[in-house]
Amino acid sequence: MKRRTAREKSLQALYQMDVSGASPEEAITNVLEDLPDNEYVRASVTGTAQHIEEIDGLIKENLERWSFDRLAKVDRNILRLAVFELKYMEDVPDKVAINEAVELAKQFSDDKSSKFINGVLSRIKDNM
Repeated sequence: MKRRTAREKSLQALYQMDVSGASPEEAITNVLEDLPDNEYVRASVTGTAQHIEEIDGLIKENLERWSFDRLAKVDRNILRLAVFELKYMEDVPDKVAINEAVELAKQFSDDKSSKFINGVLSRIKDNM
């Protein structure tokens, strides 16, 4: 599975956890269904879940004129995934993490969200 597809699956799992309260393992199993297990999906979903308070804190600190609770669930989880990559996945360059988050926003949200996500992630990267 390509890394971009794995990111999409990770986003879907994180969204499922956020909306339904599914455990990381349940969400991973649901999004992979008949697909082979994927190390990136497993690492990014379980890692994000393990560090959710810190990740959400970083997002909250870098929102301008916007509250965390007002974020669309899709956008919130795109940000969570990207912040996990920025902070914990040393094999993912910062530019790639941000660009991929923007692409996910274009695919699963809207153009305004992609610009918003780019701005928030750029601030987070600059402040790390």
